Amino acid sequence: MMRPRLLMLDEPSMGLAPRLVAQNALQALNTAHRGYVLQTGAIALHDRAEALLQNEPVREAYLGY
Repeated sequence: MMRPRLLMLDEPSMGLAPRLVAQNALQALNTAHRGYVLQTGAIALHDRAEALLQNEPVREAYLGY
């Protein structure tokens, strides 16, 4: 488990105080190779992280710019 090939996280900060930690989709996409957008439990969009960073609807809805 020291060098996993895949790491999947879903709401890793859930339940933590918002002042201590907040979700950071921008940081996640800057770290990841691929990204997945879930809507009501289903994959709505997936692509390379670089492509998602350039996707206008993703930027507006999840990245705040």
